[in-house]
Amino acid sequence: MSIAEIVESVVTGPLPIRLVAYDGSAVGPPDAPRVLRLRTPRAAAYLGTAPGDLGLARAYVAGDLEVEGVHPGDPYDLLVDLAGIHFHRPTAAAAIEAARTLGLRGLAPPPPPVQENLPRWRRAAVGLRHSLLRDAEAISHHYDVSNRFYELVLGPSMTYTCACYPDASASLEEAQENKYRLVLEKLGLGRGDRLLDVGCGWGGMVRHAARHGVRVVGVTLSREQAEWARAAVAREGLADLAEVRHADYRTITETGFDAVSSIGLTEHVGVRRYPGYFGWVLDRLRPGGLLLNHCITRPHNRRQETGPFIDRYVFPDGELTGSGRIIAAAQNTGFEVLHEENLREHYALTLAQWCRNLVEHWDECVAEVGEGTARVWGLYMAGSRLGFERGDVQLHQVLALRPQPDGSTGRPLRPWWSA
Repeated sequence: MSIAEIVESVVTGPLPIRLVAYDGSAVGPPDAPRVLRLRTPRAAAYLGTAPGDLGLARAYVAGDLEVEGVHPGDPYDLLVDLAGIHFHRPTAAAAIEAARTLGLRGLAPPPPPVQENLPRWRRAAVGLRHSLLRDAEAISHHYDVSNRFYELVLGPSMTYTCACYPDASASLEEAQENKYRLVLEKLGLGRGDRLLDVGCGWGGMVRHAARHGVRVVGVTLSREQAEWARAAVAREGLADLAEVRHADYRTITETGFDAVSSIGLTEHVGVRRYPGYFGWVLDRLRPGGLLLNHCITRPHNRRQETGPFIDRYVFPDGELTGSGRIIAAAQNTGFEVLHEENLREHYALTLAQWCRNLVEHWDECVAEVGEGTARVWGLYMAGSRLGFERGDVQLHQVLALRPQPDGSTGRPLRPWWSA
């Protein structure tokens, strides 16, 4: 039984792509615009011992699976093709034939690529999910890759969250600036007001607010982000208004803020910890203060795992749920929810531009972080773009108020911001 026949035995329906294996066998349309090449027996072993997304990702990241007709910085077209493929268990006869072809070595799981190596805390601290230590190491895994790498992929704004496009022709930088404008205006902040930005990343929101005279404290668990953000604050002459701390948001004890912005943090909090998270935010605000919670969501409120590729390679311990559960948790904590909106299509546009940047700067990115890591980023960003386009994931901004004793909002009639 050839390698191509083994693959064909577990796929429902015809393959939309051409697959060529190291033994010379092939399956799929000869004139397909994209060709997958299984270059080594290890590629077949990855696919056979971890069928589905994880096996494909391991072979791809390790370089054992090559794709003709697709740049590794943006394999979007390949993922569109693969989205229609459905795998099933082989028949007993096919499984026996496959075992004969692959041999004992082919049936043993190969060591995964180094990008997947589970750190000590994933093996020994399973019961400590979202503890201070485990969250710090999870954040470091993803964000402390290389500031230079992120500069090349994210562009001058160094903003790693969904942009808000005023129109489809806007540049990425224009859309990121528009997103920060929207957040600032939803929060109703002006000169002299106090903002706490939790999960501040490289300080994009911190610096935008400070440029408008707002006094800002930003906090991030990533050491490299904090160092970059502090340098940017100093470079722009904003140090009298803006401060960036390398710390867990839970260590911030100051209160009386006029607003809290949380842009891309909730994904790392843990759904079961929402009551504590929103309670902590409520305690940081003055009565009448506002929270803007911006995060990736699901189109439903049921429990759903992120999947092994995202969990092992991209966002360890990340959790997503629907906007309904987020809103309910905020309301149960004591917030009055004023507004919510879905920016799903905006995130698809954002990710498409990040992939274009990765393609444009591919050689420098590979030199900075290695080809395996660069492949991980191209794969996950292109896959995420497809997910946002199809509605598998969404992006919600939720605006909520800490009520005042007399029930007034202290705000103009909504909406007081422009779209």
